[in-house]
Amino acid sequence: MSGAAQQFEEVIGGRTFHIEVSRVTGTPARWRAQIQRAAGMPTAMMPFYGQTPDEAAQGLSRWLTLVYSAATPVS
Repeated sequence: MSGAAQQFEEVIGGRTFHIEVSRVTGTPARWRAQIQRAAGMPTAMMPFYGQTPDEAAQGLSRWLTLVYSAATPVS
């Protein structure tokens, strides 16, 4: 990946997620979104890709929403 990363912030289920999106090296229209890593903290989550930074970030945000809603008990 190269170039400056773009930052997005999404609140999902009351929790704030910081999403970082970077251009994939060697591809003019491919962007990679992942949850921003805290200093010294590894991440095991797979990245999401899109043709624009917004598309990549929205894919990750939709997935997080689905995971959160599946894990939240229905009252």
